[in-house]
Amino acid sequence: MTHRFRRSAHIRTLRIAFSSSLLLALLQIGCGGTSSGAGPSPVQNPVPPSQPTFNHVILVVEENHSYSDVIGNSSMPYFNSLAAQYGLATQYFANAHPSIPNYLMLTTGLMETFDDNFSGVIDDDNVVREFVKAGKTWKAYAESIPTVGYLGGDALPYVRRHNPFSYLSDVQNNSTEAANIVPFTQFATDLANGALPQYSFIAPNVNDDAHNGSLAAADSWLQTNIAPLIASSTFQNGGLLIITFDESETTDVENGGGHVATVIVSSKSKMKYQSQTEYQHQSTLRLIMATSGLTSFPGMAGSAPDMTEFFSGQ
Repeated sequence: MTHRFRRSAHIRTLRIAFSSSLLLALLQIGCGGTSSGAGPSPVQNPVPPSQPTFNHVILVVEENHSYSDVIGNSSMPYFNSLAAQYGLATQYFANAHPSIPNYLMLTTGLMETFDDNFSGVIDDDNVVREFVKAGKTWKAYAESIPTVGYLGGDALPYVRRHNPFSYLSDVQNNSTEAANIVPFTQFATDLANGALPQYSFIAPNVNDDAHNGSLAAADSWLQTNIAPLIASSTFQNGGLLIITFDESETTDVENGGGHVATVIVSSKSKMKYQSQTEYQHQSTLRLIMATSGLTSFPGMAGSAPDMTEFFSGQ
């Protein structure tokens, strides 16, 4: 049994590595800054009729820790309180290592590149393009970004690879859309003024997202900044919050990027719910868009498993 298990695990690892290499080769042909957006349209599975919608959808991305590091860890009492009270995806896996392909999967439905130093322009369909077509609003709230609309390189503790919107041609070529990339300090102001967009992407800096800092520091940041959101009438009357980790430790390559923790929080959430369904970041992209009332999804999000099981009545 032990030898068979080891052999199976080795075969699975090789299969993942081969699939990732093949996908990267294909992506380099059509994406990663050279794509014209042409080619066959992705599969578009219909949205379930029972899909709930929300006035405000918020995604927070944390960094580089496995499910087992996070769930049940006494250093993260706030995150674990959300996981216990609302919905927890127990079989959620990142798509790849390192960071950037996961952030781009959450944005374009494709991994696009495996180079954290990528500086090209991505022309593929993406969440911004679909939101704009649908007349929906969006903002990327990036902690420690130098200025509104900043599209440049790292300015520590801000890092560009955690801001996937900065690579999109829809943003690069449109100053109005670029102005939707704002410092995170704007988030509290927008919340207080009832001015949150339909979709908010939140990227803490590398000291606060558990990349450089500790899990305890990341948890404290979440409690300070996310607890007021959840308690607000804006959120209680139509908000959806998703908190996920971009990838696990690099030693965990299961399903590409390893086993990570993801929680789903809303007034429509099933309480104390633990999903056993396998999901990846393309399902989160689909969830963000479907719960915003959209029916057309970029890349792999078009055929990704729906996450409607997390909501009451499902």
